[in-house]
Amino acid sequence: MPDEMNSQKRETSGAHNWTFPALTTGLVLALAGVGVLWVRANQMNERLTAQIASLQDSTQAQVSKLSEATTTLLDQRLATLNDEFDAAMKGAQARMVSMNAAFNKAKSVSEQEAEELRGKLQEQQQQVAGELASLKDAAASADSKIQEVSTDVSGVKNTVASTQEGLDKTTADLKRVIGDMGAMSGLIATNAKELEALRALGERNYIEFDLSKRQPEQRIGDIIVTLKSSDSKRNRYTVDILADDRRVQKKDKTVNEPVQFYMSKSRQPYELVVNQVKKDEIVGYLSTPKVTIAQK
Repeated sequence: MPDEMNSQKRETSGAHNWTFPALTTGLVLALAGVGVLWVRANQMNERLTAQIASLQDSTQAQVSKLSEATTTLLDQRLATLNDEFDAAMKGAQARMVSMNAAFNKAKSVSEQEAEELRGKLQEQQQQVAGELASLKDAAASADSKIQEVSTDVSGVKNTVASTQEGLDKTTADLKRVIGDMGAMSGLIATNAKELEALRALGERNYIEFDLSKRQPEQRIGDIIVTLKSSDSKRNRYTVDILADDRRVQKKDKTVNEPVQFYMSKSRQPYELVVNQVKKDEIVGYLSTPKVTIAQK
């Protein structure tokens, strides 16, 4: 009997000796996995920050180019008006010289000829006065147009600044989440405005779709998606995806959940995101990587 008890104690002690290292190893592996995910998330955030900074620099460069082009156009227009005005003034001065010469000549001719010359002089004076009035009107019109162009430039600058501010705000609202395959997804858009912000970033390709039971099977990019069911009350749906001649079913998925799958030509996953679930209809977009692997 004492031998049996000693044997049982040794077995129990051996079991405890194996259990503690196993638990320790599992805890270390779990912590390592969390560390890897944290590092990848930081790298993605750094990349996104760099892309947003690049987009802001590009927008600022476009505003600078627009301002330079507008200033050049105004300078050219003013130079043209000055040339036209100078030419008109020279012509008027030449006519005045001619009239003075004619008036001096009229002193030595008969009274009748003098009257004829006076009539001609009056006509020429009226003509010159009309031309001067036209020049004043043209100058006033040019000033008005310059003011309009300046107003338009200010409006364009304000529009660009407002657009940039809206893009920055929309980009800040975008989120990264874990997809249904456990991989960290790209930025997720929940509406059309956010989708336009994603396109502006230029990180991936985005293809919108509207899939209904009237046309349940649809080609989206280089895949074929078939709508199996949709539940608008629970915001859930089920689809079949045909990619690389392989068919996989994504069952009971929710709104704005990244549905992930891999293609042979890309190391990054494709992502199908449904933003709206209606009766017998789903609306969303397909996100695909821009970098692909060359097929052998």
